[in-house]
Amino acid sequence: MVASQMRIAMLSVHSCPVGNLGSKDTGGMSVYIREVARRLGEQGHIVDIYTRVHDPRDNQIYDLGQNARLIHMMAGDREKMLKLAVYSHLPEFACNLEKFRKGNSLHYDLVFSHYWLSALVGRYLQEWWHVPNIVMFHTVGVLKNAIGIGEGEPELRIKTEKEITRNCHHIITPTEKEKRELILHCHAVPERISVIPCGVNLNLFQPRDKQEAKRQLGFAGEKIILFVGRIDPLKGLEQLLKAMSYLQNSQRPQLVIIGGGEDSRYEINRLEKLSRDLHIEASINFVGLVKQEELPCFYSAADACVMPSYYESFGLVALESLACGTPVVATDVGGLRHVIRDGETGYVAADNNPRRLADKIGLLLSRSGPDTKSALGIRASVARFSWVNIAEVVAERCRLVLADYSALDS
Repeated sequence: MVASQMRIAMLSVHSCPVGNLGSKDTGGMSVYIREVARRLGEQGHIVDIYTRVHDPRDNQIYDLGQNARLIHMMAGDREKMLKLAVYSHLPEFACNLEKFRKGNSLHYDLVFSHYWLSALVGRYLQEWWHVPNIVMFHTVGVLKNAIGIGEGEPELRIKTEKEITRNCHHIITPTEKEKRELILHCHAVPERISVIPCGVNLNLFQPRDKQEAKRQLGFAGEKIILFVGRIDPLKGLEQLLKAMSYLQNSQRPQLVIIGGGEDSRYEINRLEKLSRDLHIEASINFVGLVKQEELPCFYSAADACVMPSYYESFGLVALESLACGTPVVATDVGGLRHVIRDGETGYVAADNNPRRLADKIGLLLSRSGPDTKSALGIRASVARFSWVNIAEVVAERCRLVLADYSALDS
């Protein structure tokens, strides 16, 4: 045991961090929780992640690595549930967590809550355990509603996020932009917000031979554009499809789309119809869900990874692509302007206007063929974002919050 060991209860109530990435409620937040928990565990801290049972086949406890584990709690039925429906089961979740804690003689130094639903459970725990509650929203309801794309967020969420900013002990945001928005819209106290970026698994995401990766995926020399993420209107896939129609015939690449489970079938059908209307269906490949360990092959095979999002909290996909040596075209959302070196490791577009996206994609496709040296240079640009580095910063912030809490409590 290390002298400064912390025992941390992480909360991810509505979304299981080991769920299928790219499905409706499983994305960057799940990667963040899983990776940070593992790295904190490797540093000697004890991390238990609590999530809701969502499948009768779930084991209660899964080991995630050294000192890190995932624990399922009952809250409602043993099945998938819409996020908003989880709200009424939060007291049950908190009570079952407390029973589990007492039954196993556990104690925690702090709570690290992810998303607004988890933060409400964290509020119970901070009062019962007399420990600080650190919150990371990952997405902010008022910001999503301001964009006006896709399903609107309920007033319950908007009101709750404002309350959380007042009663939690600290907030972590991945960007300065999100910090400013929380101050503006939720009246958050600036001194109680820390900006810590997201990270990337540099051991998993590494460059591979591009031509060999293409062959493995069944492509014979075509240029490949890659999209990775949830199939959700906020991700801007409709704009990317329109951008494909503007690319010159000599550049017309294959668009490979990774993501989307059965919950996304309506949106996938809509996008497939759009591709037919644009007469580009022969260039569009909906691959579906892909395991994370298989993603490096797709990133390496791609000539460009595109993130046409209307909104991102940060933009983990860009880090993963760049770590594999593949340049990125992205809209100016989340932390992407600080991840992509414009004109060097990709391009940041002012918005997802299809012609603008097509211009940026065309610039990447017109570059000379794959080059090992350039791929390694692109990878080097994100070395500072390793999860080891990010977890160390998170741990230091947790120590400072604990010290402040102890001082106020004494």
